[in-house]
Amino acid sequence: MKKIIAIGASNSKNSINKRLATYVANQVENAEVKVVDLNEYGLPLFGVDFQNENGIPENVHKVNELLESADGIVISLAEHNGTYTVAFKNLFDWLSRIDNAVWKNKPMLLMASSPGGRGGQKILAIAKEAFPWFGGNVVADFSLPMFNDFFSEEGLKDEAKAVELKEKIQLLEDAMNDVAMAV
Repeated sequence: MKKIIAIGASNSKNSINKRLATYVANQVENAEVKVVDLNEYGLPLFGVDFQNENGIPENVHKVNELLESADGIVISLAEHNGTYTVAFKNLFDWLSRIDNAVWKNKPMLLMASSPGGRGGQKILAIAKEAFPWFGGNVVADFSLPMFNDFFSEEGLKDEAKAVELKEKIQLLEDAMNDVAMAV
């Protein structure tokens, strides 16, 4: 059975990106899904002085171990003022102190969603460019605009977006199968 880590890159208790990441990860066939809720991994604000005085927090090590154990990663990014949410960026910064290859070169489906018409396209573009520098093996990406209009727990309401998402999930599955066969 494949192990998928799903991250909604927001600390909102009602995060649409966590809902999307969880939904998509559960669409991968024969997969055990672990959802990383940023609220469950409360972290101090990253700073070199803090790290020098206290070390790397245990919760960072826990997330790092989850990433190491994964066969694939599904991340849906929330966009705050055109960039990552503070909670996600903080985790990202802490993880990079353990291993610069934060994403462990695991096949990744990178997504973003928003209630508006752009669907987090700006943060998605930023992450697609940056993540490969940090061990991100981005095999597919997907943007879902108008989340409240297009998303349902049973599937996407927009047929074109539903077909596109299914194709992206297949790319993730194929990449995970390729890695498994190479081992």
